[in-house]
Amino acid sequence: MQDDSQLQVPPSFAALYTERQRLTVTRGTLLERFDLCEDLANHLVDFAKSVHYEQGVSEDEVLARCRRGLLAAPSQVSPVEARWIEGRLSELLGWQAGLDPDAREVPGPADGQ
Repeated sequence: MQDDSQLQVPPSFAALYTERQRLTVTRGTLLERFDLCEDLANHLVDFAKSVHYEQGVSEDEVLARCRRGLLAAPSQVSPVEARWIEGRLSELLGWQAGLDPDAREVPGPADGQ
């Protein structure tokens, strides 16, 4: 994990762990979860580009595949984190698809996806 003084957690990620304007996890846990999710989004960039441009898969479908992969057992991220990663990946790629994570339902592992 990066040095805490250099790691800036965006409000969109902190909101995943905020209830009644208070964090529901420690600052250390928030930083660890953000670091993991940001790393995953960055690692998925080349994969997503490859699937989209080489296989001709739509942006929406590429993001959906990434989300399903993130949620496959044994998942290291929660459904809300997977949704955030999907939006962040879309942002990193400059895609409009996936930028409104609240508009999508995120299937959980119990949904068989």
